[in-house]
Amino acid sequence: MVLLMSAMLFAAAAFLLLSNLARQRRNERQVALRLKGQMIRESRIGSWLRLLGDTRLGQRSISLDTETQILLNRIGWRRASKRSLYAACQIGVPIGLFSVVVLVQVLFFTDLQQPFIAPIFALGVGYLIPKRALAAFAKYRQKQVVVEISTFIPLLRILFESGMAVEQALRVLSNEGKELLPVLSEEIRVILIRVDSGLELGEELRKSATLLAVDEFSDTCVILNQLIHQGGGALRSLLALKQLLDDRRLTRLQEYISKLSAKMSVVMMVFLFPALLIVLAGPGFTAIGHALGGR
Repeated sequence: MVLLMSAMLFAAAAFLLLSNLARQRRNERQVALRLKGQMIRESRIGSWLRLLGDTRLGQRSISLDTETQILLNRIGWRRASKRSLYAACQIGVPIGLFSVVVLVQVLFFTDLQQPFIAPIFALGVGYLIPKRALAAFAKYRQKQVVVEISTFIPLLRILFESGMAVEQALRVLSNEGKELLPVLSEEIRVILIRVDSGLELGEELRKSATLLAVDEFSDTCVILNQLIHQGGGALRSLLALKQLLDDRRLTRLQEYISKLSAKMSVVMMVFLFPALLIVLAGPGFTAIGHALGGR
């Protein structure tokens, strides 16, 4: 009981210290933003998470993991603030699960012979949860890009036929397509921000395609680069790509239907075949049994 009280007091002291540091950091950031002419309010929880993510341990957990950096780029978390938020989750979730398991053991399971197994297991699970969630979200975002490409290409064609250049068409889709193309419009907005800062549009399209790692988007960016350098002569390639993407989508749907039919066939064989056997062969077996019994 004395150890529990000491741990609680130590946790309370650490919480107060982190709260003061987070408040100080938040005030410094707000002053810096006001000097730049920006007014952004940040919650206390956000400041705590950012403080935890800005620590050396938090930044090191991201910098040493190449897979995490790739996944963060795929979900669009390329700014330092977003990476600090993930670093805070990468550190906070294992510590939180470890603390909860230790507290439960102290309160309810005081007679365990090996009390270190569950906390260590919780620490490992807590370390894996953020990365697995990040990978799942990155995969979901890639699927969203594949779905949105089939709408993105016809809209580009309409804008090109109306006389717009590549950059103008991308700006229109970035501003007006937020509801129809939420993921692609965000990616295009980031590309155009870099273009406004003086970078070349074709190179930024290539970098964005590399970060997202979606074949359909990569092919579209290649054709957009051709349109930038060749003009309307590459418009046929865009139409051919649209037809190719439609064929790919149809093929994927056919494969999905085939797999679903195979699964349903297995289910029917497992559950329907015994019932048919009982209904069809049951009377014959019954008659044979009666005949043998009569003899």
